[in-house]
Amino acid sequence: MKHLFFLLLTPIALGAYAQVPATEVISGGYISYGDPITPDGAITMAEFEKEMAASDSVVAKVTTEIIESCGKKGCWMQVKMADGSPMMVRFRDYGFFVPKTGLEGKQVVMQGWAKKDVTDVNMLRHYAEDAGKSKEEIEAITEPETSWKFEADGVLVKE
Repeated sequence: MKHLFFLLLTPIALGAYAQVPATEVISGGYISYGDPITPDGAITMAEFEKEMAASDSVVAKVTTEIIESCGKKGCWMQVKMADGSPMMVRFRDYGFFVPKTGLEGKQVVMQGWAKKDVTDVNMLRHYAEDAGKSKEEIEAITEPETSWKFEADGVLVKE
């Protein structure tokens, strides 16, 4: 009997785990994820980078373009810095996810905390695997990376 109960609950649990939490569309045509935020007061990536030059960490609301999101769960995304290079964005306390596909090239407003960080080779390889990179691309990652990371409390994606 307990096996039957487990079999009945497994698809429900897996289905809930695999879905992006319900979101809402707010004014301006944005879809909201995480904490409720508005696009008001968001600065450009160039302004953000200017603020970062004087600090190792900064709290900000930034608007930029999405490069890609995690293809396995939607648990991270990469956005464009002013020079086109990527910045990793994760979501506070793993508390929300964004869609796994279809975000590339979309405008985003994100509010949270950025810091300079070193990502080790194992984590870089993990991100590459999540993004669907080839085995050769993953194995080519041999050096840690120092870059800015952003932990978002809330995210708005332009429809």
